[in-house]
Order: sequence, then structure tokens, then C-alpha cells
Amino acid sequence: MKFTFGTLSLFLFLQLNAQEELHLKNIKMLTHGGDNAEAYFSFNGKFASFQSNNPAWGLKCDQIFNLDISKAAKDSLYKPQLISTGKGRTTCSYFLKDGKHILYASTHEASDECPAAPEMKGKYLWAVYNSFDIYVADLKGKIKKKLTTTPGYDAEATVSPDGKKIVFTSTRSGDLELWTMDIDGKNQKQITNQLGYDGGAFFSPDGKKIVFRASRPKTEEEIKEYKDLLSQGLVAPTQMEIYTCNVDGSDLKQVTQLGKANWAPFYHPSGKKIVFSSNHHSKRGYDFQLFMINTDGTGLEQITFQSIFNAFPMFSPDGKQLIFSSNRNNGGTRDTNLFIADWAD
Repeated sequence: MKFTFGTLSLFLFLQLNAQEELHLKNIKMLTHGGDNAEAYFSFNGKFASFQSNNPAWGLKCDQIFNLDISKAAKDSLYKPQLISTGKGRTTCSYFLKDGKHILYASTHEASDECPAAPEMKGKYLWAVYNSFDIYVADLKGKIKKKLTTTPGYDAEATVSPDGKKIVFTSTRSGDLELWTMDIDGKNQKQITNQLGYDGGAFFSPDGKKIVFRASRPKTEEEIKEYKDLLSQGLVAPTQMEIYTCNVDGSDLKQVTQLGKANWAPFYHPSGKKIVFSSNHHSKRGYDFQLFMINTDGTGLEQITFQSIFNAFPMFSPDGKQLIFSSNRNNGGTRDTNLFIADWAD
């Protein structure tokens, strides 16, 4: 390739961006094709459950897989173990502490087919299918227990560090609220109660706090739009901020006040910071980078700079690695893949 001033400038720009990702060392690509997201470590840090719609695996919509991280980092043709039934649509998987089971949400009891994707209607929309329920399967994919039976959307479940509690999102009370339950599905309790979408929740490292994304429609127009969309099983996730609360819902605090979409939060191993995805800085709208912020809302720092989509960050249990989704290195396609990096504070 003949170097010109333009290509040299592009080369220097890419080099600068690579150098700016100072917290991420030894980045490795773990998947190769389709949309791969919500990868969450097992408690021993050797595996990750995630969802994929990779057409090369014969998938028409998201299904849940168990990724052997060391194998995936070495072999681009590696295909992980399917955990979900292969029917319906799935989302939001998470390992139980025993390392032998994975919970996830699925619509497979309502239909073998993938539910229809939402029509965008001029605005980016997420579907909250009422047919989602939360299941627990073993590592061979055999369902061992159904944790939710109440009508409505039940999904976005994650497990506490001690392995005893689950936090999840449900519409059973008429809005998208956070709920907790015991690991066996008992003692289901609502912990948020403000109008808006509360979801994507994770426990703090000490298990005492919860971090999550939330929308808070304020004006009559915003409230009407939110309620109208929710009645159709839809949300417009374009205005969300990061919040924290105690496990019982008390001490609710808004961490970010950045505008646009701030989501996919996860606690830093110290418990004093939160890493999350945001497009607040973008003039285009669709440019999501990872950021980190102190739990009191100070010290905002950008973590990623490459590509236009970086999200779903999670620290390994020992705090030494970060797994995340990104559309970097996708060869000009629209694929989103999983990446893992050593974390440098």
C-alpha cells in the first residue's frame, strides 16, 4: 500500500486510540461472527455464559452458550456448548456459584419460533416479551428448574457474590421494576417502584449494593410514550442513567447525570467505581464506549476508544480481567464479538 499523508494520519489516529485504552492489556478475541453479548464469568473465572445469534451455528435469534475462555482465545473455530433449548429467544444468562448450572431467560415455552423483532417506528426500541421466564439448566443444557411463573416479562437475572440471591427485572407489578429472590426462586420481592425501566442489575463485590440502569420519564409526553410502548411490550432505551441502591431497595442514588443512554453497569472490584457503556459523548448517537465513574458520580473516565460499540463489561472474580462485547476487528461487517483483556488499574 502506498502511504500518503491521509493514510499516515489514519495510521497515527489508530495508534493513538490503541494507546489510549490504557486499562486494557493483551486484548483477545473470543468469538468470530454474529452478535455475541452479555458474557458473564463463572465464579472460578474459567468460563463465561453468553448469548449469540451466530448464523454459522444455525441460529435465527439469541441462544445461550457456555464459553471455555482458554479454548476460545486459542481457536477461532471453537464452538461453545449450547445451554438453552435452541427454541424461542433467550437473554441474560449467569452462572450459579456451584459452577454446574446456568440461569437464563427464555421464551421457548410460548413458541419454538423466535418472537418477532420490534418494528423500529423511527426510534430504536427493545422488546420486553411477556413470554420470558427464568430457568436454570445444567452444563449439558438440561433444564433443572423454572424460577418464575408469574405472567409478564421476567429476565435480566444475575447472582449475588455469595451465590444465595438473584436480582432480576419483571413487569408483574405493571412496570419494569427490580426484584430479588432466593437462589431457588423463593421469597420474590420488589425493590424498586419509580416509573421507568429498571434493569441490567448486578450486585456489588460485597453483595450489599446493586447497580442498574434506569429510565425516568418526567414530562407528560415522556410518561405517555413510555406507558404506550410498554403496553406493546416495548421500551425506547435512549435515555437511561446509572443508579445504585441497597439490596432491599433503600438508599437509592443516581450515579450518572450524563444524558442519552448510560447502561450495562458493573462494579469495579474495589466496589468504589462502576464501569458502564455510554453514548453521552457522541454526536452521532450510535457510538458506545466504556466509561468508569466513582460511585458518588465523580471521576468520569473513558476506557475504550476503538469502534462504535463497546458494552457489557464484567470483571473476572479475581478482578484481573475484563470481558466485554465490541464490534472492533469485525472486518467491516456488523458483527459484535466477545473480547477479554487483562485489566490495569
